[in-house]
Amino acid sequence: MVSVIAIDGPVAAGKTVVGRALAQRLDFRYLDTGVMYRAIAWLALRDGLPIEDEMALGKLAETHPVRLKGQQSDQVLVGEHQVGEELRGSLVSQTVSLVARIPAVRRALVQQQRVLAEEGDIVVVGRDIGTVVLPDAGLKVFLSASPEHRARRRWRETQGQSQAPEFQQVLAETKARDEIDSSRADSPLMPALDAFLLDTDELSVDQVVERILSRIRELTAAGER
Repeated sequence: MVSVIAIDGPVAAGKTVVGRALAQRLDFRYLDTGVMYRAIAWLALRDGLPIEDEMALGKLAETHPVRLKGQQSDQVLVGEHQVGEELRGSLVSQTVSLVARIPAVRRALVQQQRVLAEEGDIVVVGRDIGTVVLPDAGLKVFLSASPEHRARRRWRETQGQSQAPEFQQVLAETKARDEIDSSRADSPLMPALDAFLLDTDELSVDQVVERILSRIRELTAAGER
């Protein structure tokens, strides 16, 4: 049985909702590593730290561990601060990739992520899980979708919030984040060589989950032969 599942992909490709639904179907724990980077970005903005100060940001990540509580990681604590909707704000969204590309920040959080995954029976979602964080995961999935589809998903999430951004702004932010994530020197966004690739443009969440479950069954059957 596959006990550690890594799901990677660009922003708003459906990783979070698919990963959470898959974990529920399997009765696994769920870890969204992107929330950890958002928590550090939020704390840096809150404390007024210059985003270009890599040493200060690395120290911040080392001294303020991010804890995700609950089976579905539905409570986020960074240091002594409990945060929620603040992590989805536009300013954090604009800043998180700049924070995530800092090697010292990545080292601190990757270590935390590996510890959280050690017990198994977990779905871990992010951008470098299959390639860097958990290269020995039993199943590696890479979700993709067009920038327009992904921006529309993210834009819909912001509706109802105060000062919700325009769609074109979200699209521009999505493309900018893709460029940063895929071109950074440390752990760039890319599928693992043995990843199960899925384009989510024309698929519902349930359809994506079913395809992943089918792949798990195939791997399980192959391992039993």
